[in-house]
Amino acid sequence: MVTVENLTVSYRQHPALHHISGRFVDGSLTAVIGPNGSGKSTLLKSIMGLLRPAGGRVQVNTPRARIAYMPQLTEIDRTFPMSVQDCVQLGCWAASGAWGGVTPALRQRVANAITEVGLTGFEQRSVGSLSSGQLQRVLFARLMVQDADLILLDEPFNAMDSRTTDALLALVHRWHTEGRTVVAVLHDDEQVRAHFDQTLLLARELVAWGDTHTVLTGPNLQRARALAEAWDDHADICHTDELPSLPKREAV
Repeated sequence: MVTVENLTVSYRQHPALHHISGRFVDGSLTAVIGPNGSGKSTLLKSIMGLLRPAGGRVQVNTPRARIAYMPQLTEIDRTFPMSVQDCVQLGCWAASGAWGGVTPALRQRVANAITEVGLTGFEQRSVGSLSSGQLQRVLFARLMVQDADLILLDEPFNAMDSRTTDALLALVHRWHTEGRTVVAVLHDDEQVRAHFDQTLLLARELVAWGDTHTVLTGPNLQRARALAEAWDDHADICHTDELPSLPKREAV
């Protein structure tokens, strides 16, 4: 589904991701973990095409309209005057287009999604009036409506109680059994071990990528911490002139 080749992504010419290579197999369920500032969110934004690589490339083998992305809550403007129903209805974009109407079938899909995440009765509430956990459920409902092939989740279970987290993890597993490719940035190692069969461990550099039981080992986690602690944000600029000349991002 996604191939990453020698990917370097920089902020102010200093790398947030440094020469990362690997692939997310079609239908896989992968957790992306690592210390704070290790490039996890940067990787998801690179897959989405929101960041331009300094070197290497990301190839996504599904149309842009078939990708769903949940950013961190801190990146969402909660002051925008929008109801829960309207926010979830944005997931109809790929099916209705910019000028098409929302059909009765799509409206029913929106209603079903709101019910499934436990927000019946909240349809006309403004998103700004919701708790962080309720807003996170709204975003999950929007993902359900999108019906995407590739689902990217950035810290999807923050501000969630355990009961809600369990319910939404069950939804993630359902997406996986339906053959969708799911990539989630997470912080809870035990949650990853229990629910994700593939793991990518980052510390700006690639530490390990593969079966979760072979990635989440003591030596790998220790190496990730050591790399994060040793990283010098004031080091020399990373030059990528030696990298092959490749397209910055491809989607087919």
